[in-house]
Amino acid sequence: MRIGHGFDAHRLVEGRALILGGVRISFERGALGHSDGDALAHAIADALLGAAALGDLGSRFPDTDPRWKDADSMGLLAECAKAVCNAGFAIVNLDATIVVERPKLAPFIQQMRENVAACLGADAGCIGVKAKSSEGMGYTGDGSGIAVHAVALLREMSS
Repeated sequence: MRIGHGFDAHRLVEGRALILGGVRISFERGALGHSDGDALAHAIADALLGAAALGDLGSRFPDTDPRWKDADSMGLLAECAKAVCNAGFAIVNLDATIVVERPKLAPFIQQMRENVAACLGADAGCIGVKAKSSEGMGYTGDGSGIAVHAVALLREMSS
């Protein structure tokens, strides 16, 4: 068994879409990033890659490379999951926590779980996604940013 932790944070700005777990959420601000800024997909990708000791999202899809400008982060996540599988690992489960004051994400959580599961070829019952407020503290609490923590559990596949 292997455990990996992933983290991602983005500044929230006007003029960008807010996309989390492949779900486009109607909100006045979105995540500033080189790709589409899907912090949930990014944190999960880093958790998976970390558990398999395969580096991180930035080393695979650097923000200095114009090919990844406005890239679909769920596609990047799928590529990371494929690399993990090719390295001989299977996903047991994932758990992620999105930290943001607004918007309220409860209505979107199930769709995020289903999107991530479909992207990874996993059962949605193995994918946990939660949203938490930081009670007005820090960049997530004052509304200037969003953060996501993710943990992945992998098992080595039998030869």
